[in-house]
Amino acid sequence: MPINSFENYPMSWKPSIDKTNKPIYRAIAKQLQQDIINGVLLPGTKLPPQRELADFLDLNLSTISKAFKMCELKGLLSASVGSGTFVSYDALSNAYLLEDTKPMHVIEMGATLPDKASYEPLLLQLKSMLQETDYENWFGYGRAGDNNWQKDAAVKLIRSCGFKASAESILFANGGQNAIAATLASLCKPGDRIGADPHTYPGLKTAAAMLSIQIVPIKSENGQMSPTAFEYVCKNENIKGIYLIPDYHNPTASIMTVENRKRIAAAAKTYNQFIIEDSAYSLLNEQPLPAVASFAPEQTIYIASLSKAIAPGLRLAYVAVPNRFKEPISKALYNLNVSVSPLFTELAARTIVSNQYEVLIKNHREQAKRRNEIVNRYLDDFTCYGIETGIFRWLQLPGNITGAEFEALAARRGVQVYAAERFVVGNSSPERAVRIAVSAPENLEQLEEGLTILKDLLDELM
Repeated sequence: MPINSFENYPMSWKPSIDKTNKPIYRAIAKQLQQDIINGVLLPGTKLPPQRELADFLDLNLSTISKAFKMCELKGLLSASVGSGTFVSYDALSNAYLLEDTKPMHVIEMGATLPDKASYEPLLLQLKSMLQETDYENWFGYGRAGDNNWQKDAAVKLIRSCGFKASAESILFANGGQNAIAATLASLCKPGDRIGADPHTYPGLKTAAAMLSIQIVPIKSENGQMSPTAFEYVCKNENIKGIYLIPDYHNPTASIMTVENRKRIAAAAKTYNQFIIEDSAYSLLNEQPLPAVASFAPEQTIYIASLSKAIAPGLRLAYVAVPNRFKEPISKALYNLNVSVSPLFTELAARTIVSNQYEVLIKNHREQAKRRNEIVNRYLDDFTCYGIETGIFRWLQLPGNITGAEFEALAARRGVQVYAAERFVVGNSSPERAVRIAVSAPENLEQLEEGLTILKDLLDELM
């Protein structure tokens, strides 16, 4: 029997468990998951202390701990030293942002896609390649050491992003998401913890969940990861590393200052933390800042993917890896991929070496400027973060409506945007905001149609 009486005792969760279902910790975890799914436990709810719950259920503390741990690894719970255990705000959010099929009769302003008007240099390069006599080489398995000049091309592109990498450090991956998953798989084990911004790239969340790695939110100051908060987490939350998007952060569109980059790098060195620096959006900036990797090259796995800067279908990322991490990450990439596409690596390298990539990126920026001018015209009365060359914006919502509620309303009126809830980490409270992909609509007319719908909806909420 419980030591204490709980008849009139306030507890946020009083489960009824059939103790004949063994093992009991799985039964508790199953009940907890069902109560979260069914809305009995809402996101942000603080659960009873484990000792208290053990007493209430007349069970060993270890049984409760196992159940909570199981749910933490599924991303349902978020625990913080000194604060307790909470139902994660993102427990039920959909982190898969690219639908299997494009919704019919809905204007796409959710997925971050660069415009399609700038692909001609890729097409011309590809046509030239396929007319060569040895074109069949690009349809077999690729070997990283066959064409070292392709690594030189990678170094050239990464230098444009603000980091001087060496050719010896370069690994190839099938896109940034693939590189993130391989890095986590090689440097972490199930149950490990890594830090990230309170709102972060959903691809990190899905990869971490697949590998049973927990993401710990690190508080922000002025829209940027706080170096002081990072140090606190290093000391108290037992993390192994952090994930960063310092250039045009997804989804909040913030850009980390050079001073903060230096402080984050210094803390990573002091506490021996690895850094995954995602530079997916670095080339959107006309004058990229020095990468965090510049200040902590031995700590940082630097990922330069081509999907946002050049073309989404060009599934290739260049990964600059410190020597101590190179073997495990290389093995992880092999186990995930065997190899990357020789066609993609050759096409990308030729586009970079011939400087055609500069034309592509310049055209993307010009298209983004035209689209953002239209966004500014429609949303001038609202707080909408982002730079003129950005392909998405972070819209703060008026009134008390949540991002999830606004996303649902917009979808019913024919526009897809993505709520802050899709990006939030753990027990961080989601901002009342949505991400708007300004380059995703098929053309400027469709962009204006979508913005008209969003503005009318926003005006109704004022």
